[in-house]
Amino acid sequence: MRLTFLGAAHEVTGSCFFLEACGKNIVIDCGMEQGKDMYENQTIPVSSADIDAVLLTHAHMDHSGKLPLLYTEGFRGGIHATSATSALCDIMLRDSAHIQLAEAEWKNRKSKRAGNEPALPLYDMEAAMATVRLFVSHEYTEKFKLFDGIEVCFTDVGHLLGSASIEVWITENGITKKIVFSGDIGNSNQPLINDPQYIKEADYVVMESTYGDRSHGASPDYIGELTQIIQKTFDRGGNLVIPSFAVGRTQVLLYYIRKIKDDKLIKGHGNFKVYVDSPLAVEATQIFHEHMMGYFDEEAMALVNKGINPLAFPGLSTSITSDESKAINFDEEPKVIISASGMCEAGRIRHHLKHNLWRQNSTILFVGYQSIGTLGRMLLDGANEVKLFGETIQVGAEIQQLTGVSGHADKEGLEKWLTSFGNKPDKVFVVHGDDQVCEIFTEHISKDLGYSAVAPYSGMTYDLAANKCVQEGKIIPIEPRAEVEKAAANSVYERLVLAGKRLVSVIGHNKGGTNKDLAKFIGQINSLCDKWDR
Repeated sequence: MRLTFLGAAHEVTGSCFFLEACGKNIVIDCGMEQGKDMYENQTIPVSSADIDAVLLTHAHMDHSGKLPLLYTEGFRGGIHATSATSALCDIMLRDSAHIQLAEAEWKNRKSKRAGNEPALPLYDMEAAMATVRLFVSHEYTEKFKLFDGIEVCFTDVGHLLGSASIEVWITENGITKKIVFSGDIGNSNQPLINDPQYIKEADYVVMESTYGDRSHGASPDYIGELTQIIQKTFDRGGNLVIPSFAVGRTQVLLYYIRKIKDDKLIKGHGNFKVYVDSPLAVEATQIFHEHMMGYFDEEAMALVNKGINPLAFPGLSTSITSDESKAINFDEEPKVIISASGMCEAGRIRHHLKHNLWRQNSTILFVGYQSIGTLGRMLLDGANEVKLFGETIQVGAEIQQLTGVSGHADKEGLEKWLTSFGNKPDKVFVVHGDDQVCEIFTEHISKDLGYSAVAPYSGMTYDLAANKCVQEGKIIPIEPRAEVEKAAANSVYERLVLAGKRLVSVIGHNKGGTNKDLAKFIGQINSLCDKWDR
């Protein structure tokens, strides 16, 4: 009954935890790291083929983005999530594979000229589609048996459509322990989705701390602030460009803009145009439509019951093809452009920034968290110029941030979630926050609220039955060249080694097979070895 912390340890992205219990290996989240990495993450301590199941809190890439890599390396177990998360991952993992392939192709054009080894995508479309077929869907409050001695329940945590905290009950050697993985805890009073639901008891809690050092303040007037920004930008004759996460934040913006249009709050610009330039966002919006029941909040459902689509309005256009995307920048009328990615690291938003960043009459509006090292964070921090597609672009546009629009709870929201447990857990593990934020929030809940808490580094292993740390995490800062070395590790030879480990695992799975089948298997292995033995 051991828990090992691998990703999102003293960092915001790359969530990944490894649970050993009842003879099973279970991974909770398997996310990509986004932005600048501070520390080197430890790897999952067993081969992917030996992982029995994955529990997934929600569909965002920093929690789900490496699942196809697990599949590529041999994982064939079930991926358990809510039905909305399963549906969103269907489109998001395919989109991620497309991005991986496109980036590898771009790097290879440069590598070929330089005589370097070709770059490989982390995974391909086939792996993404095969991964989607492993999903097993559940609904909120449904308690199910994962394995003998292990039960699981997903609880709505109000961060994204389908997002959940995961409750896990483990009974082993006569000892029962309950561990709760918070996932990303949502901000209260968001449109469309429910507020976070609270859990009453746990022996151990693993909780995020993204905004554990600050308050969002009083609930802002989102409609009023967005109206003012649109009006000011249009009056200058400029465009409002909004880098937005395709799933979650885009739908919230459409909800706000529908209200602004319905109430005719923008003066002098008629039925202004709004473009959603992201195939992923368009597909995600359709999934929001298909998962209203049980996922939308009362206010949104009241609109639906009146026959009003909460996410549609006159003047809304969606762009699917690249030609449709390019045409947006030839439209000279002031307009709103919503495009991904939300941190400006990839996707069509970079083209819209290239066309608008230099314009003093345009506005770039950020509506979500920007990780350290991302282009979005650089712009928010006041960069005077940035590079896009190898070209230096002067920053002349107004840079704004819609305050308070966050899918993450602030310090008070995190406290409310934690203190809703009727008992004080034996240990609180603080994760998913920038280095200093993890320490600040851990110290706060320890000294001020009286919890036994720790902010683990990657590699820390905790014995849940004995309530003690059995291995400390490793503090390995990433050096400037480490990113290059990290990419080099993803070589064809490294994949060959992983395939070999999978073969060993498959051999173990065939113990007890018939002599006839095992002899056939031996022959196939020997034939393969004869072919490649050098």
